[in-house]
Amino acid sequence: MNIKRVGIDLAKDVFQVHGVDSQEIVSVHKQLRKSQMLAYFRKISALFD
Repeated sequence: MNIKRVGIDLAKDVFQVHGVDSQEIVSVHKQLRKSQMLAYFRKISALFD
């Protein structure tokens, strides 16, 4: 799974993360709290092409 583009819906407490690959197929759809964001993006950083 390679992620080409990520969109984040910023809210007060819960963020929606949506990522697609190079064929525009959804690779990531996740709900995260603000405190989880940095750790999550560190974890998936290797998936970006």
